[in-house]
Amino acid sequence: MTMNYQETLTFLNNLQMHKIKLGLEAMRDFLAKIGQPEQRLKIIHVAGTNGKGSVSASMLEVLGRAGYRVGLFTSPHLSSVRERFRTSDGFISEEEFARLSERLIAALGEDQITYFEFTTALAFLWFAESNLDLVILETGLGGRLDATNVVTPLVSVITSISMDHEAYLGDTLSAVAGEKAGIIKPGVPVVATGGQTEVVQVLQTTAKDLGSALYLLERDFNYAGESNDDWCWQGKIDSAETVIDRLQCSMRGAYQRENASLVIAVLELLKQYGYSVPENSLREGLASVAWPGRLEYIVLDRDSRQRFATASEGGDNVVRYLLDGAHNPAGVKNLAMTLSEEYDYRKLIMVWGAMIDKDIAAGLNSMLPLVDTFILTRPDGERSAEPEQLLACLPESARDKGVLVRDVAEALREAEKRAAREDMVVVAGSLYLVGAVRKLLVGEIVGD
Repeated sequence: MTMNYQETLTFLNNLQMHKIKLGLEAMRDFLAKIGQPEQRLKIIHVAGTNGKGSVSASMLEVLGRAGYRVGLFTSPHLSSVRERFRTSDGFISEEEFARLSERLIAALGEDQITYFEFTTALAFLWFAESNLDLVILETGLGGRLDATNVVTPLVSVITSISMDHEAYLGDTLSAVAGEKAGIIKPGVPVVATGGQTEVVQVLQTTAKDLGSALYLLERDFNYAGESNDDWCWQGKIDSAETVIDRLQCSMRGAYQRENASLVIAVLELLKQYGYSVPENSLREGLASVAWPGRLEYIVLDRDSRQRFATASEGGDNVVRYLLDGAHNPAGVKNLAMTLSEEYDYRKLIMVWGAMIDKDIAAGLNSMLPLVDTFILTRPDGERSAEPEQLLACLPESARDKGVLVRDVAEALREAEKRAAREDMVVVAGSLYLVGAVRKLLVGEIVGD
């Protein structure tokens, strides 16, 4: 019997009962059953704590503008699982999702795999069928034991590394870096942000042991410039020193120049495999890439919900929103820095929800100097913290800033009620929360 999209979606959602499981044996066994589609793909593998999505989306945009057909697998999604699967032509259709899911379900039989293993296998199948030039593959959790780490890529990419998912990845920065460095393969070049000394040491040792060339930001390539609207990249990746000036990043945040610098370094390495990207494709791609829910600025009329590019365009009845998936201390610190440096507002009203296993206090304390009111809420999910638990993570002297509204839609209404045109509503703390709010504001990312 043929299964439709909703039926396969129900099956997939039922896999959520199988908790996070690090290890590659089940994934390799399952891929062998379906013909090892991953071995037919040319892959760029991306790991890291923050910046994976921005780097991956930027590569998709730039390579697509250069005429290549590219696949992109990311996680998690904001509101529809289909967001995880993209090619240069768009998102996977419901029909393709259902057809491939049915094939995977038949191959699975009585065996058990996790939600992430299933979606990763589906991505490999779809990409193998899609006649692609390249696939950009983002890890889910960590790297070494992540289900995506069954591939041998053309290039490995490791974005900035900081503490996150300590229960799975370790409670020291060196341990987390070791898990991320687990995507490095023998002889495969690596582009990495580097950062703190212990991170750099782990990356250097791992790359040396595996005979892999390591290209580090600030050592082998770098960027200069104080603005996302005018900056310069320079580096010596292949042979000759390269300088590319007058670059622009469409995404906000000073760290986006760091992310874009990784992208350019990867493109330099891809030349040895025959992939050439004209400079105009690079410029246009970086200047136009969008990544929903990551420092996404939305201006809406509070009554008609009409969307405007700027508040001045919309008049006195608009509400300004900034949605950001920042959910770990480093990500929230970047959000706070960007709000301070790049946005003007009178009052900041923050809708905040978080998973109970996150460092909630560190995130809230980073935002505390900027925020006038915290609307504390609870996105769907068994790991979500209750509003009362969030409030307890604020310093006692600041708890009068907290308003508890458990329902997300009601929390958004409460924030809008408090926001004047000169104010800003910021939604952060959890990608699940950002996904729910974004859907309420502007609808699904993917169409029918």
